[in-house]
Amino acid sequence: MMTRSRLLPIALAASALLLPALPASATEASGAEPRRAVETWPVAGSSAITVTGHGFGHGHGLSQYGALGAAQQGLAWQQIVEFYYPGTTWGAIRGKVRVLITADTGRDVQVAAEPGLKVGRVGRARTWRLPVNAARKWRLVAQGRDTAVQWTRGGAWRTWKKVKGEAEFSAADGRLTLVLPGARRDYRGTLQSVAPRLGGKRETVNEVGMEAYLRGVVPQEVPALWTPAAVSAQSVAARTYAAFERSHPNASHYDLCDTSQCQVYGGADVEHPAATEAIGATAGQGLYHDGRPAFTQFSASNGGWSSAGSMPYLVAQADPYDGLANPTYSTWTTTIDDTEVEKQWPGMGDLTGIEVVTRDGNGEWGGRVTDMAFVFTGGRVPVSGDDVRSSLGLRSDWFTFSVIPRQKGPARQ
Repeated sequence: MMTRSRLLPIALAASALLLPALPASATEASGAEPRRAVETWPVAGSSAITVTGHGFGHGHGLSQYGALGAAQQGLAWQQIVEFYYPGTTWGAIRGKVRVLITADTGRDVQVAAEPGLKVGRVGRARTWRLPVNAARKWRLVAQGRDTAVQWTRGGAWRTWKKVKGEAEFSAADGRLTLVLPGARRDYRGTLQSVAPRLGGKRETVNEVGMEAYLRGVVPQEVPALWTPAAVSAQSVAARTYAAFERSHPNASHYDLCDTSQCQVYGGADVEHPAATEAIGATAGQGLYHDGRPAFTQFSASNGGWSSAGSMPYLVAQADPYDGLANPTYSTWTTTIDDTEVEKQWPGMGDLTGIEVVTRDGNGEWGGRVTDMAFVFTGGRVPVSGDDVRSSLGLRSDWFTFSVIPRQKGPARQ
């Protein structure tokens, strides 16, 4: 599914700029036309290319730093959410979600032994309580289409029972310790040994209630001690995004993954009381469009202007909040060497020029780069702004260039 930049821990600085709170109803989607005047930067010989840009991520939907700025201005979490997703409606989101645990790369599902541990068939009500014996670990390992339930005290594995079909672990206290290669992590809900319907390798999936899932997501996406309204706004976006993915699952045996390719999820180990309180303030609340959960994309920073996404409620609009507490990502600068560009397109020769052909028309320099090109001695390479963002490791596709030829050193004797 979609990718988006994860918010990185940074030191925050309070902004002296204070803007009046902007009601959600006062904002409109931008009607700017793409800007098509070609911008060119000649590159002569060895050169330093300075890239100046705004934002971090794709800029669709909620800006995490924008939510913080809005919360510091006194906006409630409902107002923040409505500002970033105009045209959506409120509705209830409940139930469970199935999350692929990508760190578990083994062929089995191992959990630490504990009193009250149970095993059951996936999708069936029947469970069996595991005995309290000398076991240190229990595991589920596939045997054809069925599952062997085995235990160990540190040596060989011993089979306790064979379960028809796929199986899952649960615990009396609702919390399991998953044993990973070189680590242990706690998860709420159940841990399943499941595979795609058409067959294939078994994988570890955590089926967990939506609110418990969010407790393992929100502190990974934004600092838990941010202004509560900002953390609550993130909770609504994360809950709705998970519900959207659940209705468009990544695979037959899970709804979404636990990485930044979906939403970062760390299980029970990453829970924080402040984040849990902010999540609880929004319990069960989500956004809908045309009767279905909305695709509530979000990114760390939109740089002061959100970008249009694939849905009508992911609009391009000026954001007066993004820069209020965002000194790192609101405006950024990085310098690269011309050879770094040449390495991305080997065989094209020396870089001789940079062209920006089209921007989206929103904000400084005409907005985000949509179409551009690098000109080499071996030809011209058309690329999108997002391609350049990925290739050169830039923070967003909203950028401009300056080129300074490097001074030649003294001639060798």
